Amino acid sequence: MWYFTAFCNIGYMNNVNKLLNALNETTELSVDDWTIEHQIIAGMKKWVANIVPAELLSRSIKDILNSLMTLNQDGNFYKTFPDNILTPDYGDKWGVIANYIEINNRAIAQMRVNNIGENICRNGLQSTMKLLPAIPPSAKSWANCIILSQIFPNIYGDGYSKAVNEENSIYGIKLNNGFSKNIINYDIADKITPAEQFEAFNDLAHFHGLKTGFRTVISADQIKVVQKDGSDVTFDWNNSEHFDLFLNSHIELINMGFEAIFIDSAKHIGGYDMDNYTGVGALPSYEQMQYIIHEIRSQSGKTHLSFVGEKSTGDFARYENLGLSTGTGFIEPDDFHTVKDVAINYKYSKNYSPGIEISNDNDLGGRTYEQRLHRIHNSIFAYEYPSDKLASFMQMEDLFPLRYDTNTHHLMMCNPSYSTDKTPQSHWENLFAKDDGREYNRKVAELFLHALNL
Repeated sequence: MWYFTAFCNIGYMNNVNKLLNALNETTELSVDDWTIEHQIIAGMKKWVANIVPAELLSRSIKDILNSLMTLNQDGNFYKTFPDNILTPDYGDKWGVIANYIEINNRAIAQMRVNNIGENICRNGLQSTMKLLPAIPPSAKSWANCIILSQIFPNIYGDGYSKAVNEENSIYGIKLNNGFSKNIINYDIADKITPAEQFEAFNDLAHFHGLKTGFRTVISADQIKVVQKDGSDVTFDWNNSEHFDLFLNSHIELINMGFEAIFIDSAKHIGGYDMDNYTGVGALPSYEQMQYIIHEIRSQSGKTHLSFVGEKSTGDFARYENLGLSTGTGFIEPDDFHTVKDVAINYKYSKNYSPGIEISNDNDLGGRTYEQRLHRIHNSIFAYEYPSDKLASFMQMEDLFPLRYDTNTHHLMMCNPSYSTDKTPQSHWENLFAKDDGREYNRKVAELFLHALNL
């Protein structure tokens, strides 16, 4: 069992119940009939499918708590959310064979026009909580791990949606300025702090049988450091204060319950293969990044963390010695036997093993649904034994297809609202594919249905 209810201290309230309280909801939970109508059951594993995201995103956080409790894997229905939640336990090396599913929490935030005509973007973390019931939980032998696209404020226009093609990149971040207004609900921060909101998210994901992590950037010119008494300055890896700020910011997040960090541009750390580098600015030296990864593990006291490197394939010893668990993009997963052969070849590499991509953050669309389903199939079935599995990386679009005229990379670079009536509901309805998206989601569920008991 991954979680349990502990005796409560007098006056203590766990962060999930604190969130409900901050939203003026009661903490007593009840069986959710909508969830029962849409649930997929694979042994003790349950989730909802044959859905479009708007059906979940339009529900309340209380509805989602009822849904997650209805899907509870241990067969019990707790009237209130348990106090102590343990992460799914797959040992210290779980990250080597996990499926990483990146959720663009900014894209699914509440897009609306406020009373003074501003196009605001808020509460992306709560929206991600609402999607949790529709994400397949981890299997018997390997974990599914959610990666959040945004944690820190983006440099330009944080907290606002923009015109469809106006750049507002998630790849440019601010440090020393808290967390993104796109993500955190600051309207209730006096009742539940940003850190507690992240902890509540992690507890909900763990309860549903998922690991969690976040994307980070390491290109110096894509990071600004906010100075309290002056203008923002560009991050400098040779500035000890900046270096410590980066390190401590990431340790802080790990201490909130995250267990994985996806490192953008990791292949090029230390100046490696710079002819193919597409980031902006200097990267940390090999020794600096090695130290950062070591210190995050050491100072957090967590031995089971997973560090995933973007495109960190080729010189596997280089990335293993850096402290990474896996890297993306080693081979294309279109051919089942190719993937299986690689999985068998690296079956004993449990400190570091290469990974594959169903799609990545630079995905411009264009693949058919059948191609995506085939790549997912190969990523979760192409091995001799489940313990041989290669890590895989996929995007929100691989579970919940986007509308025809946008793509994953566009939503990383821009932050449009697709609302036709200035409401969040309309944005959610129009961001994703509709009837064909529902049918695709059903087919993805069929694949995971057969995989989760392996």
